[in-house]
Amino acid sequence: MLTEESKIDSITILEDNKLEIRRANIVLRDGVEFAKTFNRHVLSPGDILDGQDAKVILIAEALWG
Repeated sequence: MLTEESKIDSITILEDNKLEIRRANIVLRDGVEFAKTFNRHVLSPGDILDGQDAKVILIAEALWG
């Protein structure tokens, strides 16, 4: 049986206090990883954080004040 999960696996602080967030999209076959792809996006200080993962919000608020 194939299942899919998505999780943030990397949050990197870039220059100018920007955050690069990498999300891993994992396809599992009978519970074993079968395929993985990545998506990235960057947040800048002052960006709206609505809809972001709780970990991203905590880091952004701590970094940006």
